[in-house]
This record gives sequence, C-alpha cells and structure tokens, in this order.
Amino acid sequence: MQNAKDTFYEMLRNRLAALNPGRTIVVRGVTRPGVLVEENEFATEFHLPNCFRLRWLQDVVDADGGMPLMTLTCAIDYETPGTPANGGMDRGRALAAMDGELLAAVNQWPRNTQKYNYSTLPEGRPPVPMATNIWWAEPDFGAVDVKQDRVARTVTVAVMSYQEAGEL
Repeated sequence: MQNAKDTFYEMLRNRLAALNPGRTIVVRGVTRPGVLVEENEFATEFHLPNCFRLRWLQDVVDADGGMPLMTLTCAIDYETPGTPANGGMDRGRALAAMDGELLAAVNQWPRNTQKYNYSTLPEGRPPVPMATNIWWAEPDFGAVDVKQDRVARTVTVAVMSYQEAGEL
C-alpha cells in the first residue's frame, strides 16, 4: 500500500507544481511545492494555509482474483485566508483557485500512472518502477468550511492499485 500512496503523492505534487509553480510552502527551512503528506510531517505543519495536505483515511483489500486489489481513500485538505492585499476578502476566490488546480491535476489525462517503489532509494537514484499501475476515481468535493479568518475544503479521492508479490 505504501508504494501506491507514495506514487499518488508524487504524481499529484508534480502535476500541481506544473499547474502553479508559485504555490510553494516552506517546511523546516526548505521551499518546496505546496503539497505535503500529514503522516510524513511534524504536527505543526498540518494547518499551513494555501497548501494541499494529504491524509490517508482507510484502505480496503479485495483478495478475490489473481492479485489483491487495494482501494485507498485519500483526503486532501486545504484552506486559505485569502490575500493580505485584499484583507482576506478574496478568500472565496482563492479557495476556488485551489479547487481548480486540484481538479485539473486529478483529472489530467491519463488518470493512472505506473507505480514506483521509493523506499530504498540511495540519494540521487530514481525510484524503482513496479509491474502495476495506480489509478484513481473522480474527486469528491466536500462543502466549504468557514474557520474564523479562513475558508477550507476537504476533497476525497479513491486510489486503486493491485498489490504485487512482496509488497507491503
């Protein structure tokens, strides 16, 4: 399952960075694309504004068939206070812009990608391609949540992959 999670994150991060190279965050002094995985970061990074935060909610394994089919539910949280130049009065527009970026990234063709193993990489080496792909369903956009000076949304995406022999 971890390979499917890592591959989906890498795909989404790369697509979002291409769509809006200006959407960046600074985490532990490093500027990077505005996407993070909560389980891989310190708790203090969980509520960064203007970035996409991935959480893995549940996984279901269907063992019928030649290879187990994994379905992972990814929640993507994001929030924005708007821009300081507009006193935050444009936070709805800023949230709509993030909605558009996420929708474009997830719906960009193809809606699948080869699965990779990122776990044993020496520095500077590429990830190891695996024999199967990951693919994902249409995103499900939750309602807008008003949080004092910010507006937020959670989008869920079902990510599917076959579990290969020896894969955790």
